[in-house]
Order: sequence, then structure tokens, then C-alpha cells
Amino acid sequence: MDFEAAGLLNGLEGEARAARSELLQFLHREGVPLEELKQAVSENRLALLPAERVLAYEAKYTLTEAAERASIPVEFLVRQRRAAGLTIPPPDELAFSERDADAMRLLAEALAAGIPPDTLVEAGRVFGEAAARVAGASRSLVAESFVQPGDSESEVGFRLAEAARRLFPHTAPTLQYLYESHLREQLRSDVVESVSLAAGRVPGTRTVAVCFADLVGFTRLGQELPPDELGSLATRLSTLASSVVHSPASLVKTIGDAAMLVSTEPGPLLDTTLDLLKAAEAEGDEFPALRAGVAIGDALNRWGDWYGAPVNVASRVTDVARPGSVLATGDVRRASADSYKWSFAGRRRLKGVRREIGLYRCRRIDSG
Repeated sequence: MDFEAAGLLNGLEGEARAARSELLQFLHREGVPLEELKQAVSENRLALLPAERVLAYEAKYTLTEAAERASIPVEFLVRQRRAAGLTIPPPDELAFSERDADAMRLLAEALAAGIPPDTLVEAGRVFGEAAARVAGASRSLVAESFVQPGDSESEVGFRLAEAARRLFPHTAPTLQYLYESHLREQLRSDVVESVSLAAGRVPGTRTVAVCFADLVGFTRLGQELPPDELGSLATRLSTLASSVVHSPASLVKTIGDAAMLVSTEPGPLLDTTLDLLKAAEAEGDEFPALRAGVAIGDALNRWGDWYGAPVNVASRVTDVARPGSVLATGDVRRASADSYKWSFAGRRRLKGVRREIGLYRCRRIDSG
């Protein structure tokens, strides 16, 4: 094929032109149509095509055909895919493989088992967000490990394809192991659910201590730092939080500049929070100071997240905490008073909270 006549080598000379030509020849031999090559060049993603072919499956069905093969309503499938963050192709486009149809059959089985459609849509949203984060982490891993400065277009393409070929088979077993481990731990903590039901509480409601820890001045930094450096700070916060967790406390999620932690016991959560602030301080001047707010009360666990008064109060307490400090409500202090050093920080009327709340700074007894 005459790639020059097709306009696929325009503006390239020397080694760059030779590398592009090598990559085009390989992709052409692999059966990639000319139009797809042109589109990839125009979108500056030609080097990604070899890896995409490793991860892709043969598209055989339109959206309607795939839904019919899975015996699932098209309207529901569209809702579920949108919630999961997946694209909705044009109705007449062959965009779905046999693997896609198999996944859709799992949804059909869930519906047949009696799971409400709205519940499956909500589950799709949660699973989609988690999968997107995993995919993003995998992409960063590959890019940082396998793409070197000065690589030609063909070197990048072939190296990414090889990385995908080697890593992809290990992804599902790794995710399954992590999923089973986390689920096992969560089920262990849910054995107290029968006690909550006997007491007349809403299923999923627990008395928990909640902490938010956020990076001071993150909004201002967003105007000063490039996106990759800002994202690096958020990643470091997540890494720090994960590394200092004292069981049964757990890291629920990171939300940009903040980490949310929850525990059925206030002591391990306070220990985790104090260690997190200490770890952030040890990062040095390049890492912003942290501040944290802690509250306790009944909250509802839904899809791995928590909702209720202590979540809202902890977030508001964090807003008024000083950099480098842990601020907690009086209820938290009363639940763990003898184990920590407390100083009264005044009574505050917090946004969204009806009554004034007494707040206390928490330090370790040996902190001086």
C-alpha cells in the first residue's frame, strides 16, 4: 500500500518517517483498514493501535442484536451502560463482540433472579467507576514503565502491545483476589448486622466514626500547578492514607483533595488520622499540610459508601480545622477520652448542622 499517497506520512522525515512507515506496514498486515489507519493518524493515536488490537474482540453485533442475543431490553442496557461510563454506539454500528454479549447475559440472569433494574443500574455505576480507576492505574503503570523518552512511534506502539499482551491475562485474577479479600473483610464486619436489625435500625445502618482529611490550599494549588502534578498530590494522599490504616478503620475513598475513612471504633480511626497527618508532614514542604475532622453517629452503608449525619458533620468539621490538626466532636471525645490529649476548640455552628457543636483538638498523650 502507498502510505505516502494516502497522506499518512505527511510532515515526517528521517527516522520518524521510517518508524511511522514500519508501524503502518505492520498494522496493514494485521488487517487494519486504511480508513481506520487514517483516523488513528488524524487523532494522533496510531501508536495505540497495536495494544488496542491485543485488548479488542471481533465486533459482530449492533446494540439491538447484542441485546437480543442476551435476552435483555435495549432500553435497560442503554441505562446500565451509561451508568457504568461506557459508550453508546449508533444503532446500526457493529460495535459488540461475543464477549460483550456474554456480559449482557449476566445482566439478564440478574434480572431473572429478581434483582430490581434500578439496583443493577446503581451497581453498574459503582462498578464502572471502580473499573475506570483500575484501568487508569494500569494505563499509568504501562506508560511509566514501558514508554521511554526518545522512543519512536513504532517503538512505542510495539512496546505497548507487548505490555498489554503480558499484563492483560493477569489483570482479572488479580482483581478477583482483591475483590474476594475485601468482600471477606466486609462480611466479617457485617456479622453485627443482626444486632442492628433486632434494635430496629434500617438495614445497613451502623454506628461509625467518620473522618475526612483534606489537603490545605488544594484549590489554590489547582490554579498554580499543571494537572499531572495536581493529580500526583491526590495519588500521594491516597497512598499515605492506605499505608497508615489501623483496622477496623478503612479508607472508603479519596475525593480529589480529601480522604474519607470510617471505623466501627473511634480509637483506631483517631490513630489512623493522627498517623496520616504525621506522614503528610514527613513528606516535606512539597506536600501540602493536612487537616482532619472526625464525627461519630449512625450512618447508612450503601454500595461501599456511607451516608448520614456523621458523614456530613465530619466534612464540616474538617472545613474549620486548622492545618496540621485533628478536630473532633464532643461525642468522639466522650467515646475515647482517656486515650488521647484533648483541648477545647470552642463551639461552632456548622453549615447544614442545626445546633452548635462543641469541638476538640485531638493529640496523642505523649505528643508534648
